[in-house]
Amino acid sequence: MKWIANAFLTSLLSILIATGTAWGTLAIYYSNLPGEASRKILASVFAIFSVAMLGWYLWAAKWSRPLFAFLALFVVVLAWWLMIPPRQDRDWAPEYAKPAYATINSDLVTVHNIRNFDYRTETDFTPRYYDKTFDLRKLDSFDIIACYWVGYAIAHIFVSFGFGDKDFLAISVETRRERKERFSSIAGFFKQYELFYVVADERDVIRLRTNYRKDPPEKVYLYRTRSPSANARRLFLDYIREINSLAEKPEFYNTLTTNCNTSILTHTRVNPGRHPLSWKILLSGYTPLYLYEHKLIDTSLPFEELKRRSHVNAAAQAADQAADFSQRIRFGLPNPPKLASR
Repeated sequence: MKWIANAFLTSLLSILIATGTAWGTLAIYYSNLPGEASRKILASVFAIFSVAMLGWYLWAAKWSRPLFAFLALFVVVLAWWLMIPPRQDRDWAPEYAKPAYATINSDLVTVHNIRNFDYRTETDFTPRYYDKTFDLRKLDSFDIIACYWVGYAIAHIFVSFGFGDKDFLAISVETRRERKERFSSIAGFFKQYELFYVVADERDVIRLRTNYRKDPPEKVYLYRTRSPSANARRLFLDYIREINSLAEKPEFYNTLTTNCNTSILTHTRVNPGRHPLSWKILLSGYTPLYLYEHKLIDTSLPFEELKRRSHVNAAAQAADQAADFSQRIRFGLPNPPKLASR
C-alpha cells in the first residue's frame, strides 16, 4: 500500500506544480511590468524553470530539492503579485474616465457624474454627464437587465433603480479599461483591470447595447423584480457606499470573484432572506432563470414567455433619445406585485 500512497502524493504534487506554473506564467505576463517583450521573456523564464523543476521532481531520488526550489520562486512571484496596487491615474478610455460619486442628505441622495453620452456609433460619441438628486422615499423598484451577445450561457447583468416610475438610475459593474485596451476574461483573473461602476441614464447604458452595438449585436432583456421597497432602498444605499468607496480607493476587477454578477449577489446580502449560490449565478446567462425559480420576478407566465415579453431591443430602438425612454421600454412588460417589506 505504500507505493499507492507515494504514487498519489507524487501525482498530487505534480498537479500542484503544474497549476502553479500556469498561474505564475500568466500572472507575470498579465502584470504591471513595463513592456510586453519583457513580460513575455520573464513569463517564459518562469515557465521553463518551473517545468524543469517538475521534471527534476519526477526523476530525482531526492524530490525535496526541486520542490523547494520551485516553491521558493513561486512564493516570490506570489508575494510580488499580491503587492500590485490598483490605480486611479491611468489613461482611461473615455467611457470610464469619470467615476460617479454621491452625497447623502437624509432621504435625498445626489448622484454626481451620471453618464449620458450622445452616441453616433458605439465608438463615436460626445461625453455628457449630469448630477441628479433622488428621493429615497420614492424608490419603489429594482430591475435586472440581462444582455446577451454569444449564446445564452453568458450575459452581462446590471441593475436599475426606479423612483416612482418616473426617474431611473442604472448601475453596471464593469472593467475600467484603458484607452485602446480590450477586455480579456483571462486577463481579468490577473489584476489587469480596475473595477468600475458605470452609473448611467438608461438612455446611455441600455440604448448603447440595443441601438449601437453591432459587432456582435446584443439582445437586452429587462426583468422587473418583486423586491419590497425597503429591500430596494437598502440595496441602493449599499451600491452608493461602494461607488463612493471606489471613488476614493480603487479595487481590482476579477473575472470569477468580482464581476458584474457576483457583485450584484454581494450587494443583495444587505437584505434578509438570502438565496443559495447556484451554477446559474456563475453562468450569468442563467441568472434570470434563477430569479424565476426563486419567485423574485414574475412567475404568472411560463419562463420562455416571460423572456420573450421582456426583450426590449425593439422598444429601445423606437424610443431612441426620447425623454421618456425608460417608460417606453417598460410599456407592456410583466410587472409582478411587490412583496411586503421586511
